[in-house]
Amino acid sequence: MELYEEVLRIAKAAKTVAPRLANLSSTQKDEALLEMAEGLIREMDYLISENQKDLQYAQQKGLSRAMIDRLTLNEKVIRDMAQSLREIASQPDPVGEIVRMWRRPNGLLVGKMRIPLGVIGVIYESRPNVTSDAAGLCLKAGNAVILRGGSEAINSNLAIVKIIQEALKKAHIPQEAVQMIPTTSREAVLHMLKMDEYIDLIIPRGGEELIRFVVENSRIPVIKHYKGVCHIFVDASAHIQMAIEVCFNAKVQRPGVCNAMETLLVHKDIAPRFLPLMAERYREAGVELRGCSRTKEIIPWVKEATEEDWYAEYLDLILAVKIVDNIDEAIEHILKYGSKHTDAIITSDYRNAQRFLREVDSSTVLVNASTRFSDGYQFGLGAEIGISTTKLHAFGPMGAEDLTTTKYIVYGDGQIRT
Repeated sequence: MELYEEVLRIAKAAKTVAPRLANLSSTQKDEALLEMAEGLIREMDYLISENQKDLQYAQQKGLSRAMIDRLTLNEKVIRDMAQSLREIASQPDPVGEIVRMWRRPNGLLVGKMRIPLGVIGVIYESRPNVTSDAAGLCLKAGNAVILRGGSEAINSNLAIVKIIQEALKKAHIPQEAVQMIPTTSREAVLHMLKMDEYIDLIIPRGGEELIRFVVENSRIPVIKHYKGVCHIFVDASAHIQMAIEVCFNAKVQRPGVCNAMETLLVHKDIAPRFLPLMAERYREAGVELRGCSRTKEIIPWVKEATEEDWYAEYLDLILAVKIVDNIDEAIEHILKYGSKHTDAIITSDYRNAQRFLREVDSSTVLVNASTRFSDGYQFGLGAEIGISTTKLHAFGPMGAEDLTTTKYIVYGDGQIRT
């Protein structure tokens, strides 16, 4: 009961301050964001010290290399977190934007205006940078946010929230705008997910198990993204050196993240020239390849792929490889095995590029670029609060604008309905 009361108190406080946050000036929000960024830099040693406690705990628990990579705070990560907040501050304020207006025959001027969603709950694992990104984006969009990080990052997250709340205080913004549930109990999450009277949207970030748990237990609408099974299709007309560089980056640059490539599809006409070079580059980097029977004919040392490999999100230096007859087969494969996250084509054929863009039903589709660019910061959003692979109400990396909705506004001069 004490835990329920604590979560309820946090939710009520967020709901109470939400109307005030919706009416903050752009200047006040941006000054707070810049102060948050300065606070992170100023308290860097403190943050790294608190993060070390979490890293020790993670190692004791035997967390995976990918999880520990996401958990780590160092000088570069903290500076990137601060820069994200500055980027968010530099962007236009979405709140109050008039999306469009039109005049009716009776003289009414009808429009749509962008407004905050209200109170957003973010439930996440590992990444402490989510704490500052979520706080910054929600504030920019005029929302209150309730954060619930994972047990593996509790010390880091509480330290970041402390710095953020101090910045809010300096900017004369209620500290209840950004709150964290200060417990690692999963029961706190269950309580939170039932508070639809106070919380307007839930955004989970983490592994598939966490997201399915949230979806199955929430009374509140959920933005979800189960996993990232990302593909690159190397078309027959691809420039081979470009394809090698892009495919290497997409798998190797940071394999433990959701926008890393997991399956490589190769057109049969280019496979004999491309795959030997690509496979050798991967082998030098320690990538384990799992290929179809046609891939094994060209590269005998690859492991044989199973049906499960086409669905797999490895988050590691493992890659599934399949040779396909044409773009139709590549698109069919992606539609069957993909996760609507991110897919790319390497091609010199304009028509195939346009087909791929239109027909691949993923939240981000790229031509001649690495899947690793599917990221809010890389897209110029300043940061992202998550990547939605469902289409209601957002699709793809979500920035401040995606944390708003619209309402109708109407100007009249005495019209009545007859």
